[in-house]
Amino acid sequence: MLFCLLTPAFARDVEITVIDGDLSIPLEGARIVSWDGGEKICDEEGRAAVSVPEDRPVVLRVSYPGYAPGRVTVLPGADAYTVELSLAEPAEERELIVEAPRPGSSETVSGRSVAISGGNLTMPAETGIIGDVMNAVKLLPGVGYVGGYMAMPSVRGGEPSDVTAVFDGFYVERPYHWGGAFSIFDPKMAESAQLSHGVFSTRYGHTVSGLLDIHARRPSPESAGVELAVSTSAANLNLSLPLGGKGGLALMGKVTYWDPFVETAKLFFEEVRYISTTPFIRSGTLNASYDFSTDLGFSLNGFFGNDGAGAYYDDNTSTSRYDANFYWDNKIGFLSSGLGYSPDSRSFIKASLGVGFLQTDMDGRVSSENLAATTERDYSFFVRDRTVNFQGRVDYDRDLGNGFLFAAGAEERYSRWDRISTFRGTITVASTPENRERTLDVLNQGLFSSAYSLFEYRSANRRFGMEAGIRGDHFLLTGKGYTLPGIPAVNPRVNFDFLLLEDSGSFESITMTAGTGFFSSVNSSLQNISSTNNINTYAPTQNRSWTTVAGTRIDFFAGFTFTFETYFKYVFDRAYTINDRDNTSGTVEYTTNYYFDGKALIWGFDTMLQKFDSRYWNGWISYSYINARYRDPKSEALSRNEGDWYYPDFHRFHTLNLIVNYKPVKTLNLMTRLSLASGIPLLKTTEIVGPPPPYERIQAYDDNSRAGWVIPFDIKLSFFSFNKNGKAKRELYLSFENLLSLVYRAEGAKDFDENTGRETPGNSLASYDLPIPLITFGIKWSY
Repeated sequence: MLFCLLTPAFARDVEITVIDGDLSIPLEGARIVSWDGGEKICDEEGRAAVSVPEDRPVVLRVSYPGYAPGRVTVLPGADAYTVELSLAEPAEERELIVEAPRPGSSETVSGRSVAISGGNLTMPAETGIIGDVMNAVKLLPGVGYVGGYMAMPSVRGGEPSDVTAVFDGFYVERPYHWGGAFSIFDPKMAESAQLSHGVFSTRYGHTVSGLLDIHARRPSPESAGVELAVSTSAANLNLSLPLGGKGGLALMGKVTYWDPFVETAKLFFEEVRYISTTPFIRSGTLNASYDFSTDLGFSLNGFFGNDGAGAYYDDNTSTSRYDANFYWDNKIGFLSSGLGYSPDSRSFIKASLGVGFLQTDMDGRVSSENLAATTERDYSFFVRDRTVNFQGRVDYDRDLGNGFLFAAGAEERYSRWDRISTFRGTITVASTPENRERTLDVLNQGLFSSAYSLFEYRSANRRFGMEAGIRGDHFLLTGKGYTLPGIPAVNPRVNFDFLLLEDSGSFESITMTAGTGFFSSVNSSLQNISSTNNINTYAPTQNRSWTTVAGTRIDFFAGFTFTFETYFKYVFDRAYTINDRDNTSGTVEYTTNYYFDGKALIWGFDTMLQKFDSRYWNGWISYSYINARYRDPKSEALSRNEGDWYYPDFHRFHTLNLIVNYKPVKTLNLMTRLSLASGIPLLKTTEIVGPPPPYERIQAYDDNSRAGWVIPFDIKLSFFSFNKNGKAKRELYLSFENLLSLVYRAEGAKDFDENTGRETPGNSLASYDLPIPLITFGIKWSY
């Protein structure tokens, strides 16, 4: 945000740390030009204390030979900033400009959100065969473990599908490749990632569990650049061009080529032999920004991606036959733009527009026969999903002076869902066939309308801060033969911040936060509603939650930060579905019924100890305890405990993550990641009925029936080199993913043999991890 500079009434010291954004090493000797023209030189840890006014934002300039230009804006109340620089120009002294967070941008705020950027984002995100921002986000506190090949985690006990993704203010609907295995957010697209899972600002909504806010990487306005990355599984090419010193244009392309890896793995691993179409991803990204003046700026983001996969399974024995084939094709894209304008020294207005689309095609067929049990199954399915959405929003911020800030905004989002789904099959038992059928053919439209306002306050001595706001969300759903006007959701939220201790002993600061508020979201299953579902016109179509959070943050002078947060969430008016079976016509037909009386009681705590900006090592350790019990009163499903309270199938009590980056010398980095997570719920076998065959397995829900603990372990070793003038950089890396799978595999659900009545260790995995270790080798070159 742009503010005028006024004569300060009070001054305070702010610690500025300057580091290499790629290597996370301090830049000793970096020069900081203060707002009043004074200069400071960074020490061997890359740090310098700069005196700034107490009551208003100021701009500091940083320079270091061989690095690109920018600036850092120090906001009232902030006591430390880290400036991450990237190699750009030849070795000459130039100004470096790095924008500090605006309200609503990526920053870690106790009780509200946790953010990562720079090397802390890219190192874990680029580990493995596919670079993905979610690889790093999944390691943050409050995120339940889900596995390396699933980008839809549960955040503080919420449903994975409820996590909302925003890319530079644009809501991206289902931003995934391969049905959720990876997100579309390549690390090279992102400057930072912020996960808001507490009582976050009323600026954003459409979620009752978590908001993932990705901020695009901005191209340099003064220097051109190129980066090429080639590995054993993918290739990336990035180009950056300056636009007359006022902006930049960046283009990125990614192509995967798993064919050699898959063909080699087929020789050694049975699980891989069923792949008929090697999984692939093709994607391209556009990013541009341009400042017409110091008060007017424009940004543009675009993305298009295509992914697919296919499998064929053939298993024939003397007593059984099983054949199956499957194919998946998915296309996704969006284009969004933003215009920021500062009409005066205390105001900022931002307007944005965007359009997105998604098309998914999936088809398959399964045929099986059990000669001993005289059963035969034969069914096929086809799904086509076309989605398009248009959205726009306006935000206004006003500095009221004396520590007060006012903000307000509104947004509209229109979505159109065109879906066709067919399932037809025959099950034959003892020569008696039973036909089954399920069809879906809908063309629905939804209009999401939202508005918010908020006040922020911070006292002059920074001992007390508060944010209070209110947000209204409304959802209108229409389709052939029906209209659901919905009931508006009003969501007030308030947060309090207290600075308990400052500059005392080993403690740099100790803060405490507390907040409470309401949230709402729309269950994605409502997109499939048709007039045959007979839903009440004024059904509460939005999930609601009341969330309360309390936490503390301790910053140590030694460079460590410790956070602890505890929370309670009550979810009500939650939508859920039940599939009913009808055999009156001679063919078994399935219909989906919708209910809006679901509930959830969620509580837990998470903690993190982190150390960043160290010469030799950095990283963090996080632990999350989550207790999330759901209730679907109308359900009779065993997995939902037949309408009583139950733990959902994604729930894990415990998740521990340890991430360490070790840099013995400036040209070498060793990253290790170790996780430990308790198991997901499994149905418990209570009885096996038989003989004679076919045997029948009777199962029931049990709170204590769980899969085994998962223990993934990854290593990435990186070697860096630079040319003499500092313009070119090379990285050679080798990563090992899921190493412990060589000696340990968590037990999942057991298979059941109808012929013998025995349970055996099955192919069902306890997490979304491949049952084999993966090795990736690659090289990156940038100029």
